[in-house]
Amino acid sequence: MKDFIVYKEYLGSVHFNAEDEVFFGKIEGIDDLISFEGKSVDGLKKAFQEAVNDYIQICKDANKNCEKFYKGSFNVRIPSEIHKKAKRLAMMKGISLNQFVQNAVEQEVMRDNLMK
Repeated sequence: MKDFIVYKEYLGSVHFNAEDEVFFGKIEGIDDLISFEGKSVDGLKKAFQEAVNDYIQICKDANKNCEKFYKGSFNVRIPSEIHKKAKRLAMMKGISLNQFVQNAVEQEVMRDNLMK
């Protein structure tokens, strides 16, 4: 993973503005827009951690869920030949295409150790 930092299971995007000579980012995976910035990598990390801590406290005070809600379904667009091969392989394994895709996503997520 590049261009992201993690703190308390929150993901922060990382960018650099050469004109202003500042690192900046936002907390990803939430319904609100929370940004942070710093003049150095250490400054950016500290600002991100403060932003996450502040956001958690604001949500707690407002009795609001901090995490974005994911309904568990999404559309995936893949080339038709891959779709055909995936469907055939799923049938040969005796599972649905949905289960086949779910298994593939779970394996990738587990490999990157994001799923806890």
